Amino acid sequence: MVQKADGMNYAPQGKPNPVVKPGEFVFAAMHLDHGHIYGQCNGLLEAGATLTKVYDPDPAKVEAFIKKFPQAVAVDDPRRILDDPTIRLVAAAAVPSERGPLGCRVMEAGKDYFTDKCPFTSLDQLAQARRVAVATGRKYAVYFSERLHVESAVFAGDLVQQGAIGRVVQVLGLGPHRLNAPSRPAWFFERAKYGGILTDIGSHQIEQFLFFTGNTKATVTHAAIGNFDNPDHPELDDFGEVAVAGANGAVGYHRVDWFTPKGLRTWGDGRMFILGTQGYIELRKYLDVARSDAGDHVYLVNGEGEKHIEVAGKVGYPYFGRLVKDCLDRTETAMTQEHAFLAAELCLKAQAQAVVLTRDGGRPLVRV
Repeated sequence: MVQKADGMNYAPQGKPNPVVKPGEFVFAAMHLDHGHIYGQCNGLLEAGATLTKVYDPDPAKVEAFIKKFPQAVAVDDPRRILDDPTIRLVAAAAVPSERGPLGCRVMEAGKDYFTDKCPFTSLDQLAQARRVAVATGRKYAVYFSERLHVESAVFAGDLVQQGAIGRVVQVLGLGPHRLNAPSRPAWFFERAKYGGILTDIGSHQIEQFLFFTGNTKATVTHAAIGNFDNPDHPELDDFGEVAVAGANGAVGYHRVDWFTPKGLRTWGDGRMFILGTQGYIELRKYLDVARSDAGDHVYLVNGEGEKHIEVAGKVGYPYFGRLVKDCLDRTETAMTQEHAFLAAELCLKAQAQAVVLTRDGGRPLVRV
């Protein structure tokens, strides 16, 4: 059963849907600082990829990983992965500030890279990755799990592409998370390492805006951050909001926070509302609050009427199979490189220009 109480260790599992034969697509895992690495590897394995090696400087992290994935052989030097010609892709969930440099190192070693979000913590890192991706021809793929590893979001994408709600004009995303501060590593509270809330969990929301609206260009029109209730962690943003406008006229508003209450049965009541010219979609991703523990509820309202569709276990996670095939065929069916980079760029710009609402656990900084 998937652990749903703590978002850091949330690792969805689906049904195996291999697109390659055993040994045809080999990958390794490196730098296990965030629990999302388990979801990344689950998805690749279900797509038929073969996991052979794992590296992390912390033996405890490696031991826990091997308990979950016993087929992985621990190595004591990252070069034993980077120099292995049989390994096509490296999956990693390093400390956020280290993800960009690691990705460049992986690509320069001739391998594709699959990192947890957020993929960068500075625009300089993004610029370097753009250059290296072009120079090497390798992929810098990003695990935007709140769309790629959520069946209701996958299903909503199909509905939008089928024209079920007409042209999308607005996306409203709510991404609350449970802080559970005692379980978090020290880097989680250091701005230079985690990048800020809009850079970090805000990246999920911006990526979904671009995807559902079909935008390849967008600008940040408003951003704000605050520390309302965590004076012991002054560098933490526990609240953030961002508004974006796409080149095609569609707009988005997104709120992220660390205020999931203890009484909620999952790590966050993630919701999304997609407004179209002919209808709208609501996603209740992880539960239907006060009614059902099951997630992946899709509510569709259009000219044909009102529908509540429960899609858990019925849709799957096609991204991973497409990523594997893209790495083999050098195509871009899972996600274009520019889409991933644009999502990261917008988040970094939003964080940089954000109005600071409060600091030190509630001290207001905005004049009224």
